[in-house]
Amino acid sequence: MFYIKHNSDNFSIIDCCMEEETRETIIKLIISESRGKNIVRFISTHPDDDHIRGLDYLNDELQLLNFYCVKNKVIKPERTTDFDKYCELRDSEKAFYLYKDCTRKWMNQSSEERGSAGLNIRWPDTENEYYKDALALAEEGESPNNISIILSYKLENGVKVLWMGDLETDFMENIEDDISLFEIDILFAPHHGRDSGKVPQSWLDILNPKIIIIGEAPSEYLNYYSGYDTITQNSAGDILFDCVIEKVHIYVSNKSYSVDFLDDENLPNSYGLNYIGTLNL
Repeated sequence: MFYIKHNSDNFSIIDCCMEEETRETIIKLIISESRGKNIVRFISTHPDDDHIRGLDYLNDELQLLNFYCVKNKVIKPERTTDFDKYCELRDSEKAFYLYKDCTRKWMNQSSEERGSAGLNIRWPDTENEYYKDALALAEEGESPNNISIILSYKLENGVKVLWMGDLETDFMENIEDDISLFEIDILFAPHHGRDSGKVPQSWLDILNPKIIIIGEAPSEYLNYYSGYDTITQNSAGDILFDCVIEKVHIYVSNKSYSVDFLDDENLPNSYGLNYIGTLNL
């Protein structure tokens, strides 16, 4: 679960994974951070349980008006309250359907009223045969991993970030000729950094990420991306990226966590988190 507090009248939430014992704390933070923002959007990378867990509660507390997802009729063998809420929002007038290079105020279009959020959809190509096959399987009750979007965020004169949902390695290899990649600064490893979602080396050569964030999953399933600088959420805990011009100051909740590849700008701990260093872009 991520949020972006934009330097404009935008606030974006990407996916949702809240356990009952932590959801009240998380919601209080989201409400506090989004206060004063008139455009609050929820972006669903795909409807897997650990990417929509707590969605019903989130919607109750925030009354979501802008729900972004791929157009789908995904079903699940075992329904949950959160998946039912996903389907309700997906099929409602609040939904905006995502696809490669789509445009929308104020996701990636500015106006006199407010600026852009700097978000762009790099995938899916809804005419791609591999994507259509993955969508058909998900709509028959199979895994929705490979209908995940690829989402980029660009801060003017600042960081470039990429999310890839739970895309799987073989699927990424299949669509290699149909996707336009570009150099980024921070990559959130797909499928929580699992081996099954290892980003192909040919993609990594183009993306050339300065940091790869490895998500929360059992350590025996993780790929630690040898040769790349990484931050592992299993060890770091919650991560906050303070993105400014040509820099990203990074804070984590684990006070004993450290890395040796960031610049130390001697910033104090802040946001209730531990400063571990600065990525100079």
